[in-house]
Amino acid sequence: MTTTTWGPVDPRTRTRPRVVLAICCMSLLIVGMDTTIVNVALPAIRQDLGASVPALQWITAAYTVSLASLLMLGGSTADRLGRVRVFQFGLALFTVASLGCSVAPGIGWLVAFRVLQGVGGSMLNPVAMSIIRNTFEDPRERAQAIGIWAAVVGVSMALGPVLGGALAELSWRAVFLVNIPIGLAAIALTARFVPESRAPRPRRPDPVGQVLIIVMLATLTSSIIEGPRLGWGSPAILALAATAGIALVTLGRHELRRVDPLIELRFFTSRPFAASTVIAVAAFTAFGGFLFVNTLYLQEVRGLSPVSAGLCTLPIAAMTVLCSPIAGRVVGARGVRGPLVIGGLGLGAGGLMLVSLSADTSLGWLLGAYCVFGLGFGAVNPPITNTAVSGMPPSQAGVAAAVATTSRQVGQTLGVAVVGAMATVGLGGSLHDDLATATHAGWWLIVALGAGIVALGLAASTPVAQASAARTAERLRETPQEA
Repeated sequence: MTTTTWGPVDPRTRTRPRVVLAICCMSLLIVGMDTTIVNVALPAIRQDLGASVPALQWITAAYTVSLASLLMLGGSTADRLGRVRVFQFGLALFTVASLGCSVAPGIGWLVAFRVLQGVGGSMLNPVAMSIIRNTFEDPRERAQAIGIWAAVVGVSMALGPVLGGALAELSWRAVFLVNIPIGLAAIALTARFVPESRAPRPRRPDPVGQVLIIVMLATLTSSIIEGPRLGWGSPAILALAATAGIALVTLGRHELRRVDPLIELRFFTSRPFAASTVIAVAAFTAFGGFLFVNTLYLQEVRGLSPVSAGLCTLPIAAMTVLCSPIAGRVVGARGVRGPLVIGGLGLGAGGLMLVSLSADTSLGWLLGAYCVFGLGFGAVNPPITNTAVSGMPPSQAGVAAAVATTSRQVGQTLGVAVVGAMATVGLGGSLHDDLATATHAGWWLIVALGAGIVALGLAASTPVAQASAARTAERLRETPQEA
């Protein structure tokens, strides 16, 4: 019987797996944190640089769009050129871009450096998951490690507003400087402890597929963000939406013809994998919209300082810290159904508690909604990640992890764009007077997303669904390479 090798493995990973996991989590910390840390600083940026609400959306979306567009390229490039090499380059680029954001003289420069941050971040998350998948070979230990990894993803995104609020009291520019020492430390520790590895058979580049993904995500996001300002029926918005649709259809046809596609569409014949992808988009759409609108509401409507607004979101972070590791252990012991159902219920209930939000809503009710939402967000992360990589051949782990991470970032982008656009449509004269009422439709959308997650979680954990995953894994398993 032959076995498929994962590439050269250093003996250190056998004796220090948790050190490797900690180093990977450092990179995830800064990438996830930068998805949300800017939210609390947005009002200060608006005042300092004279930004409009759509411009604030672009400050967030520029990062998540570039990150989502390039994640699969980052994962496959690392499989081909070496995971440590790509990982360290991504850390360096992210660190330099963070410095650029901190000194940006205007909105255009800030958005440009946010794009560069996304490019660097695209080389971190999928590569880190490949390293984790390589290091933890026992399925139960891997599930627990993925639970910790998912906790760091969720915690970093949930802690972003808390830390951002404290730093924004000094200056909004300080929210980007925090990445620099973490990035430098991660580069040094990676060189010391993480062994190099590659996939046995590297995947060939797919430049056409990569361009189509960038075009699709950029035009879709642009149409949603700019729709309220230009008009949903304007020629520019219709052209952007049509371009996104054409790019999506062309991408599917192109990828089906390739031997080594950028997006492995055969993954989606696994019902659990397909469901986890949709769940990731739904969960992070809910999270992105929830956080973007709430941080504006707390400061613009209730008049809280950045640090006070950040502290108000602490229940989301606290519940994520508490629930994600527990959910990871439950996934390893009993499967994904329970955490997915609880996650969907928590997200939906948190949104439901805010459907009548007003300027006078009690702070206790707000904090309760944040706790419930944070419970759901913490529970939903580990099963998404575990479903994405479990059962896949080791050589496909980087690409599978990239698809899962891309789904998260697409969801985050859509949350900021869609919920932000819905709030913008309902605005009248000012954020202070009209924002609370304008958000009501967005909360109903989050309720619907939570209900969808529950339904998909139940469907993805049936025996029929598990059988489809086994068939997909068998088809994807590669012929062992000759020594």
